[in-house]
Amino acid sequence: MNESRIRDGSSSALTPAGDSLSRRARGLEHTDPAAVTLHEVLQVLADPVRRTIVRELAGSADWSRACGTFELGVSKATRSHHFTVLRQSGLVEQRDAGARRYNRLRRAEFDARFPGLLALVLAEDTTGTSRPSDGADCAPGIAS
Repeated sequence: MNESRIRDGSSSALTPAGDSLSRRARGLEHTDPAAVTLHEVLQVLADPVRRTIVRELAGSADWSRACGTFELGVSKATRSHHFTVLRQSGLVEQRDAGARRYNRLRRAEFDARFPGLLALVLAEDTTGTSRPSDGADCAPGIAS
């Protein structure tokens, strides 16, 4: 990933009660979405667990979801890894409140940087079914 990182220490990273940052929170680094390439964000979004996190955050109010509230079917360590990747890619912003780490999807920033990309991710059919294709919806001359 691009090395343009912002160390969390601003007032926006304070806990909801306005407490100072914990030692753990002071170590959080957030990447500026403007520094992320399309290639990087596509690699991050290629993982179905991370797409699930993005979809769930998009349907939740900012800072209302702690990492442990996601049913992802993976271990705690793997869940933590996925959130770290999302934070380092600039897609997610995190802050600590007590023992919990809360998340915000940086949708406005990513919509400005990559118009329509998150809309495509959010519109993904997650039912596991695919519709049969006769190629009629493909570009002319391209068979499916």
